[in-house]
Amino acid sequence: MTPEEFDAFYSASVRRLVAQVYSMTGDFAEAQDAVQEAFVRAWDHRRRLSTAEHPEAWVRTVAYRLTVSRWRKARSSAAAWRRHGEPDPVPAPDVTNLALIAALRQIPEAQRRAIVLHHLCDLSVEQVAHEIGAPVGTVKARLSRGRAALAHLMTDPAEASHA
Repeated sequence: MTPEEFDAFYSASVRRLVAQVYSMTGDFAEAQDAVQEAFVRAWDHRRRLSTAEHPEAWVRTVAYRLTVSRWRKARSSAAAWRRHGEPDPVPAPDVTNLALIAALRQIPEAQRRAIVLHHLCDLSVEQVAHEIGAPVGTVKARLSRGRAALAHLMTDPAEASHA
């Protein structure tokens, strides 16, 4: 099936397929999503579809199976929720964490990545170097510059004036 033939197939059948899957599932948005995903998969199988007797049936079957699969996932998720109960509330970030994140956003990405990997992920300098693909000396320089930049950014102006 050429791209033009596939486009024609899509145009001729997409509305009908959405209506059919909607009728089977009762959920219009889910039917739209499933039919779109089925057409994406059909594109990957268009050579086989060009010889199929009923390519529209193939797309409809895939779309329906996608909805069933999503229902199963949702049902499993709901069962897990009931089994384990509501998760513990996540505490709001404290002011220091918010200030740190804001300061990290202001330093260069390479320094930020080195700082986070070394200080927040507890990786050694050598491990950081390996992960980012840089020499150990480069990582040390980024850490040094990053710490200096963060120290400047994290200094409370009111505290600095009293010192």
